[in-house]
Amino acid sequence: MRPAQQPQHTSVLASLRAVIPRRADITVEETMRIAELQANKLLEQHGITRGATPTEIITELPKIAIAYTSTLVAGASYWDSVRHIWVIQLCRSDSWRRRRFTLAHEYKHIIDHGRTTDLYRGTEKVSAATHAERAADYFAGCLLVPRRLLKRAWGEGIQHTDALAHLFQVSEQAIGVRLRQIGLIDDVVRHVRMEYPGQNHERTAFAPLTVEEFVQ
Repeated sequence: MRPAQQPQHTSVLASLRAVIPRRADITVEETMRIAELQANKLLEQHGITRGATPTEIITELPKIAIAYTSTLVAGASYWDSVRHIWVIQLCRSDSWRRRRFTLAHEYKHIIDHGRTTDLYRGTEKVSAATHAERAADYFAGCLLVPRRLLKRAWGEGIQHTDALAHLFQVSEQAIGVRLRQIGLIDDVVRHVRMEYPGQNHERTAFAPLTVEEFVQ
């Protein structure tokens, strides 16, 4: 599915980078708000108001190339100084939904390029690198499962994680995290594999999320 409309801005990347304040005392909370503002801005520029976010809003941007690898690493991004383009690497063996999330995650790293030391200084409990990864995860979640669209779907009665995952074309795990971040649920239904001698049983349990929160 292609974006509803192409943005008129001369540089989408520049407009997203412009959201970052020109100062070095950016707090952890601010970095997450910035990530969501950037995700919303990208959606608005392409007129995305419903359904799954099309990956073309990233893949069809100027100076962006996608490369598929067979490595165990989910994704990576780097500047190709020969071709003068940004390259986002995705793992070929990952599911399509996983690659969608990784694509958005890596694009956030590209947006942050040149400002990472201002944005992510780390804390006593979390390193700067971990902070940057969490912000990239949060950006991806906000881009693929926008707060406003998730609330609309929830209000329309789409409240099962599998149905929401299908609607937004992400994993049920990602939906669970977004539901909890937005405050629509405290717990999420998840599959728990129970091991018994000689056989495996999988059951569904209503239990707290074990997925690491993007913001702690």
